[in-house]
Amino acid sequence: MLYLAIVSLIWAFSFGLIGSALASVDSYFVATLRLGCATLLFLPWLRPKAIGTQDSLRLVAYGAIQFGLMYVCYIKAFNYIPSHLVALFTVLTPVYVVLIHDARQRQFTPRYLFAALLSVLGAAIIKAKGTPSGDIWIGFALMQLAGLAFAYGQVAYRDWKRQHPEINDHNCFAFLTLGGTFCAAIFSLLFTDWGMLEVSASQWQALLYLGCIASGLGFFLWNKGAARSNPGTLAAFNNAVVPLAVLSSLFVFGEIENTSTETLVRLVIGAALIAGAVILGQRRRPAGDGAVKKK
Repeated sequence: MLYLAIVSLIWAFSFGLIGSALASVDSYFVATLRLGCATLLFLPWLRPKAIGTQDSLRLVAYGAIQFGLMYVCYIKAFNYIPSHLVALFTVLTPVYVVLIHDARQRQFTPRYLFAALLSVLGAAIIKAKGTPSGDIWIGFALMQLAGLAFAYGQVAYRDWKRQHPEINDHNCFAFLTLGGTFCAAIFSLLFTDWGMLEVSASQWQALLYLGCIASGLGFFLWNKGAARSNPGTLAAFNNAVVPLAVLSSLFVFGEIENTSTETLVRLVIGAALIAGAVILGQRRRPAGDGAVKKK
């Protein structure tokens, strides 16, 4: 739980940094570079011989889905819907975490689903504003694909790690980011306008920070925390970043103008619901939610 909380803080500040420093840089290029930096960061600790070829390829595939495909769908959604709807449409990710976990384990845990839905309600209260406009259904579909990809990757790595407790997270994490880098790079090669690409010195600094800290350290601690958490807590924490991101935007980056009492009330109520979801998810671990047996 501590790892997930730390990452929520890191990612909360990342939203404002991306919006203020990297708005003019090609998004596919940003995704590829961020994941590439994360790969280089963990490459020295990679131990492929201890993992084996089959599991190495499995981890690369998990990373391509969780990081690469998620980034690509998330970035593309901005072409169809405004940013506040992009944010709003991420709130279903906790539900996907629970449903994917239960489907893989061939079970149903109502308490985890309730915790996820409570987290969704809290995030929706914080984020919901304005009237939907534009190509909303295309944007919605892309964001659900992004949420499904991120949710599947979290749960798949959690299950794999519980099957291989003898392998340290830092000895295999580069395979995940490598898969994400390859996936994002393919889209960047196809869609980035390299002739128009310009990156300033300050933007390079922001990219290095986001690649090494937000994507590298952030994704590493998130998956490490996922492997140690039950599905209810993991699902709820997928929305825990929402109130933190709003606070960061309000008081650090000053991105939200004319802050009203209504906005602050929504923030307090939503944060309380998300906190309740986290507590609910932590209360009791049902039988069968321990380490996954090797098959």
